[in-house]
Amino acid sequence: MAKQFTLGKNERLKSRKLIEQLFSEGKKFVIVPFRVLYIIDKKGNGLLQFGAGVSSKFFKKAADRNRVKRVMRESYRLQKKSLQEKLKEQDYQLNIFIIYTSKVLPEYKDVYTTMGIVLDKFCTMLIEKK
Repeated sequence: MAKQFTLGKNERLKSRKLIEQLFSEGKKFVIVPFRVLYIIDKKGNGLLQFGAGVSSKFFKKAADRNRVKRVMRESYRLQKKSLQEKLKEQDYQLNIFIIYTSKVLPEYKDVYTTMGIVLDKFCTMLIEKK
């Protein structure tokens, strides 16, 4: 059976250097309730890395912040396949960091639909770069 719906170690954005580079040099856009920071590199062998963050200003309890991040990662994991294929076709590398900016604990279905919109936007950006 194929392992198509995984979020492995090499797909997680963990490098402090890369995260700092995203915040300093990365491009950004907002799709409520997400602020999306990203960097697209030309020579990347289709590598896609993802990170999620939630402000402790809005969610004081770590359990709430962890829940929001878990829901974001799960919705990303289930919908990333088409974006990964486009990156492999065009030999790009994409680093994404998504920050949840709302003050309300989200429902899974809302995060899932919004994450789909974000990933579709990346797919259209890659098509335009062709």
